[in-house]
Amino acid sequence: MGNERAVRLTWLGQGMQFSGAGTEPVTSPVVIDGDAVGGPSPMLALLLAAGACTGSDIVSILAKMRVRLRRCEIEVSGTRRAEDPRRFLALHLRFTLAGEQLDRAKAERAVSLSLTTYCSVVHSLAPDIAIDHEIALA
Repeated sequence: MGNERAVRLTWLGQGMQFSGAGTEPVTSPVVIDGDAVGGPSPMLALLLAAGACTGSDIVSILAKMRVRLRRCEIEVSGTRRAEDPRRFLALHLRFTLAGEQLDRAKAERAVSLSLTTYCSVVHSLAPDIAIDHEIALA
């Protein structure tokens, strides 16, 4: 698999609903709905992507630290501009983590590495978006 990624979206013939799937690599389809009725809106999908990307990094990093993760929950909220373009100005991520051999230092290190080094989605966002986080150990 190279560095190229691609998707295809097809309008479902009603409202702002599109079915989209990866074509490179091939993935199962999901519904993205501009009205946020039949699925997440594009902006919610962006928050989901940021959360899933950081979560994947954290799971991988903690596994390398020999943490047996039992729970990884990510809540992502964003503040948008009032006027067009209504882009995100700030994101807040809340990580709830639990596992054997997990302590605050390991959790902080994993989250920090994801946000500063590894998360491709976060690093694809405009550099002026303020990103902060909190960690809760369950």
